[in-house]
Parts: sequence; structure tokens; C-alpha cells
Amino acid sequence: MCHWNFNPPSAPHFGGLWEAAVKSTKSLLIRSLGAQTWTLEEFSTILCRVEAALNSRPLTPVSPDPEDLDCLTPGHFLIGKPLMSVPEEELNEKPVNLQRRWKLLQQTFQSFWRRWSLEYLNILQTRSRWLSSQENVKVGDMVVIKDNLAPPLL
Repeated sequence: MCHWNFNPPSAPHFGGLWEAAVKSTKSLLIRSLGAQTWTLEEFSTILCRVEAALNSRPLTPVSPDPEDLDCLTPGHFLIGKPLMSVPEEELNEKPVNLQRRWKLLQQTFQSFWRRWSLEYLNILQTRSRWLSSQENVKVGDMVVIKDNLAPPLL
């Protein structure tokens, strides 16, 4: 049996963490897209890439074994398995030739990914104010290691 909870209209603050994630995604996407004019296909491509990145974020480890690096993602609930993407080469923030729209799409997504991953890793930390206190990190615990040079979805 499913129990549905609805937010009152015009009250997104009732949504808690998921609404904070929506707000973060929207503001980062707006900053990443900038004032560039996009065609429908280009805009759809960027939104699909952002969707895949957000649905590949880790929610919880699959097992308590620190050697098992698999994690449960929103993609598991959507398609029954994790979403995978081949890492792409990093594009520099150089002026883009307008004839190379694909590189512009790639740069826009990479800009979004860089900003979102920095913010998202900060919210992965347990909020001890709302939950019971836990032990500090010790040898053998699973942790998230932040690597600024890692490509998206790796």
C-alpha cells in the first residue's frame, strides 16, 4: 500500500530536502545555461544529460561491506539498474566557435556538473541536528572521496 504526501500549493518549503535539491538544480542549471539561445533539441539534450547525472547520484550503500562500492541510486527505481555513462574528455573554458554547438552543449553540462557535484557532496554529510548522533569515521567505514579532476558520472 502506498501512502502519498502532498505539499500544499505555493509551499515548497514543506518538501524539505527534495525541494532543496530541486531549488539547487534549478539555480545551477540557470547559471550554467547562461544567456545562450538554445534550439529545442539542444535544450532537450542538456536536460537529459542533467537528468541522468542527478539520477546517478548515490543515495545509500547497497551493503554495509566497505569493500562493496555499489550504491543505490534513483536510477535503480527508474530502470532497475544504475544509469551508466561513458566519461567524456574535459573541455576547457575557452571561447567557443558558434559552429561547434556540440562542444557548447558539453561545456554547459560540464559546468552544471562541476557546480552541482560541489554542492551535492556537501549535503551528503549527515545532519546530526535531525538524526541521532553517530560515531566518528573510523578505519573500514565507507566514505565519499571528492576528486575535482574526476569526469562526470565516474
